[in-house]
Amino acid sequence: MSSALRYEIGPIRPPNEAYSLLVRFTRNCPWNQCAFCHVYKGRRFEKRSLKEIQRDINTIKSIYDDIIALSWEKGFGDTVSETLIDYIFTSTIYNECYKGVAIWMYFGGKNVFIQDANSLAMKPDDFIDALTYLKEKFPTIDRVTSYARSRTIAKRLSIEDLKEMKEAGLTRLHIGLETGYDFLLKYMNKGVTKDEHIECGKKVKASGIELSEYVVLGVGGNRWSREHAIETADTLNKINPDFIRFRTLKVLKDMPLYEKIEKGDFILFHEEEILLEERFLIENLDGITSYVKSDHILNLLEEVEGKLPEDKENMLSVIDEFLSLNEEQRLVYRFGRRAGIYRRISDLGDELTYLRIKKTVKELEEKEPGSVEKTLSLLLENYI
Repeated sequence: MSSALRYEIGPIRPPNEAYSLLVRFTRNCPWNQCAFCHVYKGRRFEKRSLKEIQRDINTIKSIYDDIIALSWEKGFGDTVSETLIDYIFTSTIYNECYKGVAIWMYFGGKNVFIQDANSLAMKPDDFIDALTYLKEKFPTIDRVTSYARSRTIAKRLSIEDLKEMKEAGLTRLHIGLETGYDFLLKYMNKGVTKDEHIECGKKVKASGIELSEYVVLGVGGNRWSREHAIETADTLNKINPDFIRFRTLKVLKDMPLYEKIEKGDFILFHEEEILLEERFLIENLDGITSYVKSDHILNLLEEVEGKLPEDKENMLSVIDEFLSLNEEQRLVYRFGRRAGIYRRISDLGDELTYLRIKKTVKELEEKEPGSVEKTLSLLLENYI
């Protein structure tokens, strides 16, 4: 057994792919100019060769085989048990690649996420060959997902290309819609138009691949919030994606958008104002059957989720419930949520936890006025 085996792992993946195997087909982002993103800045986009990808897949298979051998050695047969996972994670001889494969095996070895930001920038045949090779090595795989850019699909790929990718095993695409408002798409240097977003979405849906569209709440700031909500809802209504995933804007100093804020050109929304925008956007979703997901800690209200149209009123009522809380309750919830303590509004009913958070908030503010909001901002930065 060689615990020094390694394969390439990219920097990000969607939250719901936490237990998926990460396989890197491309490096970084071919566009890399969005004002609200800092992930790939200063890094060059590269399409990995089919040989490189196959070499990594072979390495993953070797690690897989090592873990099975270790399991037999420890008396667990060919089962990746919790005890074996603990051993691998606490031992100093196993690197992050072994840990990643072990977790993937523990959760069934079925889900794969193809990295990085736009793997469909590859030649379709190369993508299909790489995916086919992966599935040959690991027949247990039944879900394969990837990020992709709307413009790439709208301008470079046909429905037939996408259907062939689906036949090879691609089951879901994650698309960064962000907004459907053309002015804002240009302002944020997204490099795509509303019409291209719609064309991409319709192509993916027609191919039979599941479609997950990401929307950034607050990306219009206080100037263009209404237009952002209306145009984004209209875009989604025209696409009818399988999933609508909300992400709340958080700006870091190394994002191009930060300069616009410093100049006063872009004015950030407060968290509670963002909730009003979210409510307005959901109100304008009509005639679609998407699942709405708030599966990220950046979102204040994780429980705003459900199936459209039947759960629409329930989602709106969650936002209304929060907004109906008094000022102290809202602040306590915000702090508890950002500290990873609260997940639902009903968590406020835990009296002891509520009092502890209230005491912390009070002490922070007494020590330095304004420090609570600064602390909340820092907590959010840790999640990006």
